Amino acid sequence: MDNDFPPLIPVRQPLFSDPVADIPAAVAAALAEMGARERIHPGQQIAITAGSRGIASIATILRAAVDVLKEYGARPFLVPAMGSHGGATAEGQRQLLARTFGITPETMGAPLLSSMEVVQIGSTPEHGIPAYLDRRAAEADGILVVNRIKAHTDFSGPFESGLMKMITIGLGKRAQAESVHAYGAWGLRELIPEVGRAKIARSRILGGLAILEDGRDQTHRIVGVPSERIEAEEPRLLHRAREIMPRLPWPALDLLIVDRIGKEISGAGLDPHVIGRKRIPGEPEFETPRIERIILRDLTPESHGNGVGTGLADIITRRLYNKVNWEVTNTNSLVSGFTMRSMIPYVAPNDQDALRTAAFLLRRQPASQLRVARIRDTLHLEELFATENLLAEAPSLERLGLPVPLRFDAEGRLVE
Repeated sequence: MDNDFPPLIPVRQPLFSDPVADIPAAVAAALAEMGARERIHPGQQIAITAGSRGIASIATILRAAVDVLKEYGARPFLVPAMGSHGGATAEGQRQLLARTFGITPETMGAPLLSSMEVVQIGSTPEHGIPAYLDRRAAEADGILVVNRIKAHTDFSGPFESGLMKMITIGLGKRAQAESVHAYGAWGLRELIPEVGRAKIARSRILGGLAILEDGRDQTHRIVGVPSERIEAEEPRLLHRAREIMPRLPWPALDLLIVDRIGKEISGAGLDPHVIGRKRIPGEPEFETPRIERIILRDLTPESHGNGVGTGLADIITRRLYNKVNWEVTNTNSLVSGFTMRSMIPYVAPNDQDALRTAAFLLRRQPASQLRVARIRDTLHLEELFATENLLAEAPSLERLGLPVPLRFDAEGRLVE
C-alpha cells in the first residue's frame, strides 16, 4: 500500500515578505512613538512582559527594549507573562523562557523575576470578573507590554492574540487564565477586552510594543501604542495581521502530513487557521480549508512536552506520543477548558503505519489519486510538498525539484 501513494513534489508558494531591517532601531522608534520617555522617570522600575509564544526575534526585541529603557534612566526587569504555560509554576516558566527563547537575566541584561503570585486590583464593572496582576509587575513603577498581534487559535473578535490578551491572560498568570477560560470561547472573546480595560485603568501599564510578522515568520513592524490607545488601535493592527498571515494554497485536501507541532509554533500546537479545525464545542468550524485526514509526526523539543494539538489530528505517531508530558499538557488543557485539543487520536507505531492507516480511512478512492500535502509545521508554509494533482489548483506555486516517492527506513520512519 505504501508504494501506491503518489510522489510528493517540493514547491514554494509566494508569501508576503517585508522584514524590519534593524530591530533594535525599530524598538527604539516604537518606544518613542508611544511616548515612553515622557512616561518614565530616572530610577523607576519598569516591568517588561515576556511571553511563551514563538515570536520571531523576541529575545532581540526584549533586549532592545531593556537597553532603551536603561538609556531613559529606568531600571527594567522582565516578568514571564504566559498564563498557565510552563506547567503553571514559576520555575517552569523561567525555564521555558531560557530553554526555548534564550531569555535569561544574562542575555537580557536585566533581572527576570518569575512568580505565580498575583494581586487583585479590582473587578470589571460589566460582569464582576476579578482583575489579577502579577505581583512583581504590580509593584513596579510601570509596565511595558510586549506581544505579537495575531489571529487567535480559539475564537474570532476585535481582540484576539495581542496586547489586550497579554494584559489579561499573560499578566494575570494562572489565576486570571482560569477565571477567563471558565467561560469558554465566549469568555475569551468578551472578557479579554473587559478585563484588559480594567487593568489598564487600575494599574501602571504605560503602553505596549505590538509586533506584526510577515508570511515568512519575520518581524514586519513594531508599533508603539500608549496604554490609552491600545483598545482603539489593536483591532486595526489585527486586521493587518490577518491580511498577511500565511495559509495553505488549497481550499481542500484529502490528507495533510504535519512534520511537527509545538506550543512555540502555535498556542494550539498547530494553527487552526491553517488546518481548518477548531474543535471547540459551540464554536463554528472554519469554512476552509477542509482537510479530511491529518497526520502529526513529531513534537518539537521547544514545546517541553506540551502536546496540546494532538486532538486536532486523526493520527499521531508513537514517537510523538512518547514525547508528551501529559501532566504539563493536561494542566494547560484544563485551564484553557478546550480539552478536545489534547485528546489522543489513533496512535500509529511509526510514519509508515500512519500512512497506511490514512490510506485505509480514505479507501473510497485509490491511494494513487489522493490529494496529499506535507508541511514542516503550520508556521512555516513557504516551502512544502504536494502531489501533482494539487499543483494545477495553485498555479502560483513554484516547483523546486523532481517528485519524491515516499520511502521509509528500517524503523518505518519517513526518509527525509
